Amino acid sequence: MFGGKKLTMPSKENALPGRATKMPLPATHFVNGHPFNPPYPEHLEQAMFGMGCFWGAERKFWQLPEGIYLTAVGYAAGITPNPNYQEVCMGLTGHNEVVLVVFDPKVISYQQLLKVFWENHNPTQGMRQGNDSGTQYRSGIYCYSDRQKQLAEASKVAYQSALNGAGHKEITTEILTAPEFYYAEEYHQQYLAKNPGGYCGLGGTNVCMPENLSVAN
Repeated sequence: MFGGKKLTMPSKENALPGRATKMPLPATHFVNGHPFNPPYPEHLEQAMFGMGCFWGAERKFWQLPEGIYLTAVGYAAGITPNPNYQEVCMGLTGHNEVVLVVFDPKVISYQQLLKVFWENHNPTQGMRQGNDSGTQYRSGIYCYSDRQKQLAEASKVAYQSALNGAGHKEITTEILTAPEFYYAEEYHQQYLAKNPGGYCGLGGTNVCMPENLSVAN
């Protein structure tokens, strides 16, 4: 979670080649014991967020009181297939550190997840988050449906208005169709549950998300 100094995205020509082999995964989630490997139960939905150091970001979602089936950390929105942590930190994969959230939409809404996203990091910092600097620490929402994208865009407008009122800068969050999610190494998964005193560079703006977010069907 330290280092990462490249502040511009690599070109396809300059990106590392990666590999075809996927990262080995643990059998179960360290916190809740659910099976870690996909596919996940069909009634569940997925969300993906980048909000700086993925150790602390993942914890924000597994700590939600209900509706979360699984969280996982990984790499996404870059170029290099199946990257590893060292490669991502070099800034030559284009990937962001992200959290995959598998949730039950009948118990917790996507809007509630967006509230956690906006309120628990600073989305105005470009290619950094707090003391962590590099392209892998950028703010991002990666959407699995048109509905998610509509809600994400609407939430960005609403949160920008709230930030403006508190004197903050413009949001730099990227909102994209969800790219392939590459699972990070096993030792990164639920890292702060395994290491409760571990590093967490996550910090918000102390600005609350407006409660009246809605999008027409």
